[in-house]
Amino acid sequence: MTSMRNTRRMTATALAGAALAMALAAPAQAAPGHGPAGWRLTKTDTDARFRGLAAVSRSVAWAAGSQGTVLRTTDGGKSWRNVSPPGAAELEFRDVEAFDGRRAVVLAIGEGEASRVLRTEDGGLTWSESFRNTDPRAFYDCMTFFDRRHGLAMSDPVDGKYRILSTGDGGRSWRVLPAEGMPAALPGEAGFAASGQCLVSSGPKDVWLATGGGATGRVLHSADRGLHWTATDTTIPAGEGAKGVFGLAFRDRAHGIAVGGDYRKDQPSPRAAAVTGDAGRSWTASATPPPVYRSGVAWLPHAKRSALAVGPTGTDLTTDGGRTWRTVDTGSYDTVDCTADGACWASGEKGRIARLTRGDLG
Repeated sequence: MTSMRNTRRMTATALAGAALAMALAAPAQAAPGHGPAGWRLTKTDTDARFRGLAAVSRSVAWAAGSQGTVLRTTDGGKSWRNVSPPGAAELEFRDVEAFDGRRAVVLAIGEGEASRVLRTEDGGLTWSESFRNTDPRAFYDCMTFFDRRHGLAMSDPVDGKYRILSTGDGGRSWRVLPAEGMPAALPGEAGFAASGQCLVSSGPKDVWLATGGGATGRVLHSADRGLHWTATDTTIPAGEGAKGVFGLAFRDRAHGIAVGGDYRKDQPSPRAAAVTGDAGRSWTASATPPPVYRSGVAWLPHAKRSALAVGPTGTDLTTDGGRTWRTVDTGSYDTVDCTADGACWASGEKGRIARLTRGDLG
């Protein structure tokens, strides 16, 4: 009986994911800024910019952003609770990883002591600082967790190599990993703290790091939780400090999508997306990429070939694994995240947080 219930539940979520993909791909009439993608903006009562987003389920999500702001919802976005850490107004949160409605870890970016990690176990009622960077050369950008205990955070290069921070206790304590297994960074190369997706993981040990600013946009891959890395050039152009790979998403340890471009409004972003089917050992340019810069990307739940990419000028959809993309919404978002139970969330400037579920599509 239990096995039958589990099978029915898995079938239902798979159908929900497929329905999302089909509805997104279908033309529809909608108000400006709210196209076929069906995003439903929620009321946040803040003007903070949310580049950090952790979607836990259809009901639960966390957002972290400017002015030290952290929000949490447990009712699908009908209401948001401001659970910002006390005294954090000067911090710039760019990433959040949440395990449920009570436990979350947030990353503040910046040079030296501006880079910090804070965590909560009671839904944001109280926070504890578990890491504060004391090296003025380090600048932490992104964070990812393999499971509820093991996670990594990454800093821009220090002494010519990316610095990796590791935790094995859910973010309660952190240690810098040895640099011997990290290849040298390119001159001018760094990560982009634009969407919380410059460091992403899939499964128990695989992790990828996105870069820009160097001669080429690269993706680094580790299969042992950050101890040893290999670097691969992508087809996304770099060469300047504003250009490169901004966001990554992997639906398993082999299949991934990279998005990016040039974040400057007046600059074109050709070849703004690429795909891999071999864990990042090689990357192929999308035949029809998003038309402009995109900072965030997420696979639709239980739809193996469908994904969303977002940026300040809109949302794009692929239904063929990232080979071709089509703009389906013109609202401004910086990052996107989808959940196993059939929901997607997006967040960005001016307090914008939106949700997309099958029910939102009519």
